[in-house]
Amino acid sequence: MLQRKQSLPTETPSLRVGIILAENFTLSAFSLLIDHLRLAADKEDKSRPILCSWQIMNSRPESIRASCGISVSRTSDLINPSEFDYIAVVGGLLHGRRQVDEVAMRYLQKAASLGIPLIGICTGAFVLARAGVMNGRTCCVSWYHRQDFLEEFPDHHVTSEQMYLVDGDRITCSGGGGTAELALHLIEKHLSRPLARKASHILLLDRPRRGDTPSLQPHPPISDDIEHVVDQRVRRAMMEMEQNMIDPLPISFVAKRLGISSRQLERLFQSVLGIRPAVFYRMIRLRYARSLLSQGEMSITQVAIETGFSDCAHFSRQFKTMFGHSPSSVKGRGEQFPLSLSPLLTDLRSRERAGVRLFESG
Repeated sequence: MLQRKQSLPTETPSLRVGIILAENFTLSAFSLLIDHLRLAADKEDKSRPILCSWQIMNSRPESIRASCGISVSRTSDLINPSEFDYIAVVGGLLHGRRQVDEVAMRYLQKAASLGIPLIGICTGAFVLARAGVMNGRTCCVSWYHRQDFLEEFPDHHVTSEQMYLVDGDRITCSGGGGTAELALHLIEKHLSRPLARKASHILLLDRPRRGDTPSLQPHPPISDDIEHVVDQRVRRAMMEMEQNMIDPLPISFVAKRLGISSRQLERLFQSVLGIRPAVFYRMIRLRYARSLLSQGEMSITQVAIETGFSDCAHFSRQFKTMFGHSPSSVKGRGEQFPLSLSPLLTDLRSRERAGVRLFESG
């Protein structure tokens, strides 16, 4: 006996999201958004788009390639923006071919003129800024891409402190785990907290959140300090160091990437920051380690590895040299430390001027 096909409810979903994928988009950011919507959309476990719906839009019929090489097909052409509660752009790799075409840019501009809230995920904030719809708004980007954003958009406001930021009808998200937090925020706002919890439970991402307050990005950015450094070579060296913490680069390699000698880099750092590049590099790694330890989710050994130290004992000695106390005294305390590097730089400069040769080994 044939069973009658169950029809979906005809009422409009409470949360409707249109998605534009940039060329070389980040697959994890896209899948975290989609899977949260999918799991919240159906009170049963059938992934039916009942309570919320989504469309993957592209002005062209061909598939969009993710940065990992996987291609995703569109589900529709560009739909009237008024059909959505949000339109999200999922970004990815910055360098190379353009992220979206001019048709998509004009579509985003039209959506903005209609008052449709726009979301930039990962480097989607770059796409929104290029479309001219982020003027006067603050953009949230990953610490990893903050300097890239400032160099391209020096007149825009940017933050790399939290996972995502709601600024009126513009939402920008750092990507990664921040996408999950943002998806939960949207589900709680338009559907319910129980449905948001259901999605996070199924995805095994059940981490407590403080209401609508986004988590802080786990890596303390040095970009605020970089903005005040005039010398472009020192700025680039600082970014190279920040982007290579787990497997630290030799100072000679950093200098080579800048097209200068190690001796020139030493002189530049001494002139601009008052400390040697090796000391600065060690300082930001230990600062990152202190932040990880304070969160309490990793062991001291795991933190040592995560910040590029060869073993736990060596890490502990270096940590005590830097901060005057052991890693165990910080672990799990949840303490918030100053984002600025200035206090640490001032301390290190005074110690070096006093003849203390810091971090001579390892």
